[in-house]
Amino acid sequence: MTTKNIALVNGVIFNGQSLVNNQALLLADEKVCGIVALSDIPAGYVKQDVEGAYISPGLIDLQIYGTGDDLFSADIHRSAIGRIEQNLLAQGCTSFMLTLATNTLEVFEQAVQVFANANPKVALGLHLEGPFLNIHKRGAHPGELIVEGTIDRIKRLLRGGGEVVKMMTVAPELMHIESIRYLLEHDVVLSAGHSAASFKQAMLGFDRGITTSTHLWNAMSPFHHRDTGLPGAIFSHPSARASIIVDGIHVDYTAVRLSKKLLGDRLFLISDAVARCDKGIYQHVFKDDHYVLPDGTLSGSALSLLQAVANCVNHAGISLDEALRMATVYPADVIGRTDIGNFNSGSWANVVVFDHDFRINSVYFQGERVV
Repeated sequence: MTTKNIALVNGVIFNGQSLVNNQALLLADEKVCGIVALSDIPAGYVKQDVEGAYISPGLIDLQIYGTGDDLFSADIHRSAIGRIEQNLLAQGCTSFMLTLATNTLEVFEQAVQVFANANPKVALGLHLEGPFLNIHKRGAHPGELIVEGTIDRIKRLLRGGGEVVKMMTVAPELMHIESIRYLLEHDVVLSAGHSAASFKQAMLGFDRGITTSTHLWNAMSPFHHRDTGLPGAIFSHPSARASIIVDGIHVDYTAVRLSKKLLGDRLFLISDAVARCDKGIYQHVFKDDHYVLPDGTLSGSALSLLQAVANCVNHAGISLDEALRMATVYPADVIGRTDIGNFNSGSWANVVVFDHDFRINSVYFQGERVV
């Protein structure tokens, strides 16, 4: 359904700072026009009664590999991107980084080309989680495909893709400063992960321009009392951020609660979600409420980002407004976007409406109702 001017009313609006009642969210064409008192709704706006539901900016997931039966790395086609986008919109995720784990350089190159030609709107770009990782913290990544992050390899990955590669997870202890500089010059957001870095090595990586870290606690050096490793550097560095998987499996909810107290607004949510797949390098098997490799190794989650928000509220003692910031405001900050993840006038009209049980009521993408 397409309506040019919409006023969402009778809901609890998350405005980025707090949850507010008795106001209306105005959407005009593809953009947000602001939040106003009910008495100030302009003429010509069609009122949509959301019946007491929550109204939030669309959620932003910076690490997701696929949905349903579509694992992008195993089906690198424009049609797969389209299906993943539609599935995520139905979950309230209106912006995401389509992610590929460690693979051959040929697969990465193919993915870059397909993504560039597809020119998707919901997917913001590619997040390459590898292949420049530490084999000792490879997790579900095949060790034989992990390689050194040389300038030549980096140029090969970025070649011909324009600005498609937006993020890259790297092991900071194995990245030469020249490689980091080259990636930063090409506006790639660098995230420390799958790393055995010492505290000193990790701090140096953050000082050199790595700005965030990938799935806190998972596949990284431990927090040891004689060398606090990558987690200690994340907590200590004044600007380092971290993503976290809040499914109660990848990270215990107590660890989520403690991490939140230490990091505050530097901690944000990702789903790290994968899809059922029985072909290629990554064969993900659904097990109860998460995914494993055929040998039982923990792989990706089965989370939606809205479920991660719910888990923060219901299991980790995080308020709803803060949990929503972790899925909207903070990830937008990580990638330097001011036009998504908020209801500022002029931002994209991406909206998720959900009830008090975190069930989707409706979703708007660039002003058009898609759910």
